[in-house]
Amino acid sequence: MMEYGSGWMERWKTRVRVLKMEVHALLLAYRDPRVPRQAKLVAALVVAYAVSPIDLIPDFIPVLGYLDDLIILPLGILLAVKMIPVEVMEDCRVRAGEASPEKKKSSAVIGAVIVVVAWMIIIVAVVVFGNKMMNWPSFL
Repeated sequence: MMEYGSGWMERWKTRVRVLKMEVHALLLAYRDPRVPRQAKLVAALVVAYAVSPIDLIPDFIPVLGYLDDLIILPLGILLAVKMIPVEVMEDCRVRAGEASPEKKKSSAVIGAVIVVVAWMIIIVAVVVFGNKMMNWPSFL
């Protein structure tokens, strides 16, 4: 049987911390006026995906459930970072690293609330417009 040393687990914890800090830096970059609109859009989508309780592939599906988090999120971060000017991203990383845990937590909560509200609006719109377009009974 193969034993996993603490080195393996520490590397994963470090990677998770780096991803969290990158997501926070992207949130800060999104708010920065020096960032082009297209980069802001990509950054907003990546941050929304990171804090969204809804994944493309649900986490309860073995292996594939976490595959989207391990591939889609890092690729989205990479794309957003490439679109943001280097000096802006460096500044945002420094600010993200200096942020207090309380501020990070409040930013995450605000982001999660925004994402949940957005999903609720989308669901209501689909139901309302779906009823009208499909002539479904009004109780659906």
